[in-house]
Amino acid sequence: MIPDSRTLQSRPESGARAGYDGARRRGSKVHAAADTLGRRPALHVTPAAEQDRAQVGKPARKVQQITQEKVELAYVDHGYTHQAAEEAAAVHGIQLEVVKHPEAKRGSCRDAWS
Repeated sequence: MIPDSRTLQSRPESGARAGYDGARRRGSKVHAAADTLGRRPALHVTPAAEQDRAQVGKPARKVQQITQEKVELAYVDHGYTHQAAEEAAAVHGIQLEVVKHPEAKRGSCRDAWS
């Protein structure tokens, strides 16, 4: 499984469903979990302010239901590095493996523009 998220910008009319993400975009965040063939069996929508690592449990549960408990490993990015995320995945029998690009820059995005 490969979980990830994307913020969909929204209008003020979205009300409580909308929030601001780390990049200061207002909207809703769609959390998706894809299998290694690219199919997206699990989607979950939250306000954009919700952290990715806090949303591991619902997609993991859905993926295990669809695959009949066959998923054992999830490749994730640094947004999922937290003990709570690991525990939420482990409840559903999934181990998180954080993938880091070997040439990834350290620091914030602003450092890259300096």
